[in-house]
Amino acid sequence: MKVLVTGGAGYIGSTTAKALEDAGHTPVILDSLLTGPRVFVGDRAFYEGDIADRALLGRVVDEHPDLDATIHMAARIIVPESVALPYEYYRDNVAKSLELFDTLEGLGKHRVLFSSSASLYAAPAEGFEVREEDALDPPSPYARTKRMMEEVLQDVAAATDLRAVILRYFNPIGSDPDLTTGVYAKEPSHVLGQLVRAALGQQDAFTITGVEHPTPDGTGVRDYVHVWDVAQAHVRAVERFDDVIDRVGEPSVIMNVGRGEGVSVRELVAAFQGVFGKEVPVREAPPRPGDAVGAYANVDRIADLVGWRAEHSIEEAIASALAWTAKRQEILGYE
Repeated sequence: MKVLVTGGAGYIGSTTAKALEDAGHTPVILDSLLTGPRVFVGDRAFYEGDIADRALLGRVVDEHPDLDATIHMAARIIVPESVALPYEYYRDNVAKSLELFDTLEGLGKHRVLFSSSASLYAAPAEGFEVREEDALDPPSPYARTKRMMEEVLQDVAAATDLRAVILRYFNPIGSDPDLTTGVYAKEPSHVLGQLVRAALGQQDAFTITGVEHPTPDGTGVRDYVHVWDVAQAHVRAVERFDDVIDRVGEPSVIMNVGRGEGVSVRELVAAFQGVFGKEVPVREAPPRPGDAVGAYANVDRIADLVGWRAEHSIEEAIASALAWTAKRQEILGYE
């Protein structure tokens, strides 16, 4: 199969492109390089530009008429930044995606996998497990852009020949097995990147943001899933796209992508220290704007529909993140 990957120079996008290649498929990359590094594209077919550029999309399809599906990952993704810059988030994540979907539908490219987010779930009434049909309460502009695009896709799919598989990611961590891609931000905002920096002395300490949440140890609960497992979920979903849509009997479907277990921030710190072999300096702070208490995925639906479950442990993901950090200066030119 040949698959268009928007945002394919990004962290998850480039990892998914590699997973597609390893499975015998051909990724075609469309990325503005606003954040993702050019080196992550490698020697794949690449188009630098905007997802809302209809002329560029037309050229991509003209030059690759055999595209079987589109995996749409291009988006702004930093929660605190979305609070500070809501216009940019709604413009880039919502308005531009609308143009992309309408153009793809008009070009006859009807299969779309959309990268959504588990951050839009409401806090569960009991426990922390969430299913796809559970209540939603997106707490940040970032999360609200993802919810809006889910609704857009559902409406467009109901009215046209476009078909949509929506994957709600939980918290991807780690690197690909060959350490060709990984987290590229010099100062990553996500929890594992911050832990790595603190462990290596690149910052004074790791900050636990929020210690009075209604959780067993007061820190947020997340479902941390190896990014290579997330990439494999995309491969399975692309390969079984038509079968999934046929089985659900609807023009669109939503599936959770996670390990299916909750891990608190304190538990993640303990697991990290076990893999790293040393203690990491830790301090505590209030929660950040837009932060959620957290949840973990029920993954029965994706297991049933595409035969996917996460195969890697939290410890394996941590080890791969540390290994990538040791190699990324060689690839990206900075630590």
